[in-house]
Amino acid sequence: MAEVVLNNVYKRYGKVTAVTDFNLHIQDKEFMVFVGPSGCGKSTTLRMIAGLEEISDGVVRIGDKVVNDMPPKDRDIAMVFQNYALYPHMNVYENMAFGLRLRKTPKAEIDKRVREAAQILQIEHLLDRKPKELSGGQRQRVALGRAIVREPKVFLMDEPLSNLDAKLRVEMRSQIGKLHRRLGATIIYVTHDQVEAMTMGSRIVVMKDGHIMQVDTPLNLYDYPKNKFVAGFIGSPSMNFLTATVSGGKFVGQNLQVAPPAGTLAEALRAHEGKQIWMGIRPEHIGLRGFTQIPEGENIVRGTVEIVEPLGAQTDLLVDVAGQLLTAKVEGHAQVRPGDKVELVVDVTKLHAFDLQTEEALGR
Repeated sequence: MAEVVLNNVYKRYGKVTAVTDFNLHIQDKEFMVFVGPSGCGKSTTLRMIAGLEEISDGVVRIGDKVVNDMPPKDRDIAMVFQNYALYPHMNVYENMAFGLRLRKTPKAEIDKRVREAAQILQIEHLLDRKPKELSGGQRQRVALGRAIVREPKVFLMDEPLSNLDAKLRVEMRSQIGKLHRRLGATIIYVTHDQVEAMTMGSRIVVMKDGHIMQVDTPLNLYDYPKNKFVAGFIGSPSMNFLTATVSGGKFVGQNLQVAPPAGTLAEALRAHEGKQIWMGIRPEHIGLRGFTQIPEGENIVRGTVEIVEPLGAQTDLLVDVAGQLLTAKVEGHAQVRPGDKVELVVDVTKLHAFDLQTEEALGR
């Protein structure tokens, strides 16, 4: 396996810059995930690493080789696409063996690799079937198997699970995670699904408009987002942002008065006394007054329930707080209906704050 390094990489299409000054060091055997909204440049970056897109500026290195001008077949990478791209007239065994046959690999070696990959992916019983006889999840495993038999330095995966249904996506996520641990492979994985990113990646690159917003571990992105975009993108439902004025070191607004505990956030707010900022709080860090274990103090938010979403283990409430909408993820079967006035308790140890203009995190 090998590390992948991108230094000052740009991709331009005429006057449009799709990727800007991309710098990243992916360690050997790391599972790196690129995540962001559609059009943020994540797939373009992956395709530049693969050699399917020309690099406008900068350097891409795989292992100890600069690969800018190297054709894809010589980069020792294997790619798994959103579209399985299986040959319909070949059975599973032939689909997995095809790339090795092109490379004139000995027949015994091909058979050994194909059967080992089929065993890893639990598709030994499917080797004689044609793609049309397989389910979506089985086809995706075949596409993964075709990449595994190559034994490449780097696996590149471009939204490989987006064509599958929700239950199958969860199953395939765990399969790919197991695969990474078993092969000890370097994997670069592109997705727009932040749940996929959080559950699979060793580290995550959050992208927006061709720029890197933050590179960090899943939990650091969740707990210490660098800016409002990352805070809102990571987490489901996404973080709530309420405009508030800093007054006496507290977040003050209509129907809300929340005091952060002593610490770095409280210190940072002193420099913004009298100014408007964004107060950030995740839905899971809000409780219904009287039905939560979050301690009460200067942390009450009042509003009117707009929507109730009962999910069994929890109930999601969409609450209007003086014209600003807030989502609360409360425990159990909340006996609340649309139109009810509610008091919400905020976990002040989980508060975030962001500058109103720059949207950078304060007291991070």
